[in-house]
This record gives sequence, structure tokens and C-alpha cells, in this order.
Amino acid sequence: MWETVAILLIVAGFAYWIDSLRARERALAAGRGACERNGLQLLDETVSGASTRLARDAQGRLKFRRVFVFEFSDTGNNRRRGSITLIGAEVHDVYTEPYAVQ
Repeated sequence: MWETVAILLIVAGFAYWIDSLRARERALAAGRGACERNGLQLLDETVSGASTRLARDAQGRLKFRRVFVFEFSDTGNNRRRGSITLIGAEVHDVYTEPYAVQ
């Protein structure tokens, strides 16, 4: 009995890990797209997981809500922060700190 529970926990952990990697890739693509559209430079070409919790999507289904943070530059010599929120597999919000438009 305990072996079955342990195997199920390992499989669930592996599935969560794979889902987290896919979510990170979606967040990175969303961050790159936002920076390209606004003429910004995505620094370090990466996003970092900030939080994970459960939330409901637009149809009321329970999904993971993940927030990723990234840094960007508007002038090339400064660092500003932004965040990307995913609910399930969908990008829900992309936020960037205010910056000077040139």
C-alpha cells in the first residue's frame, strides 16, 4: 500500500515539475514579446518564478496561478522589473515598471 502511495507522489511531483517548466517557457516567450513590442531589452534572457498558488480561470476551473519576474532595460544602462502572471497555460497579465518613452 505504501509503495503505491509513494509511486503516485513521485509521478505527481514529476508531472508538476514538467508543467512548471512549460509555464516558465510560456512566461519567457511572453516577456520577450512584451519587450520587443515596446522597444525594451530583456536582461539575462530569463524569468524567475516568484509565486505559485491556486486560482480560478475565466470558466471557474481551479488552476495553478504562477507569477514570474524578469528584468528589462529601457536605456541599456539601468534595470527595471516586470512580472508575468499565468493562470494554467494562459498568460493572464504582463506588467512592467514605468519607464521613459523615447
